[in-house]
Amino acid sequence: MDISEVARRTGVPASTLRFYEKKGLISATRSAGQRRQFAPSVLDQLGLIALGQAGGLSLDEIGTMLSPSSAPQVDRELLIAKADEIDATIKRLRAMSEGLRHAAECPAPSHAQCPTFQRLIKVTAAARWKQGRMADPATGTQRSNAMRRR
Repeated sequence: MDISEVARRTGVPASTLRFYEKKGLISATRSAGQRRQFAPSVLDQLGLIALGQAGGLSLDEIGTMLSPSSAPQVDRELLIAKADEIDATIKRLRAMSEGLRHAAECPAPSHAQCPTFQRLIKVTAAARWKQGRMADPATGTQRSNAMRRR
């Protein structure tokens, strides 16, 4: 298949296919007219790349498991670590969702008088400071702890 056929069948732009080839995630041969030609197996490789990205893996992490010329070599420890990271994110988001629902339905006359809401504020701020991801109040952009100390 030439690059336009792969792009048409997968929805992956030709520029992305060229980038993946340059990074060594997929491989192509050149025809007499210098057009890239891909083996049918590239469709599975692109599916694995998409799956890895959906799971939060970087292209470099995916690249360690993919070989354009052979079967994928799955790094089980990396996948377990990524699954653990996703589980922690789900737990954090679930707690945030419950806190927001409580704040929306809280019978306290003011959120300042609601102990649950006050606890949510403290826990969220502490977690963000610990991660070094507090937003700059002036711009709304993320700044690292190192930048804030200056």
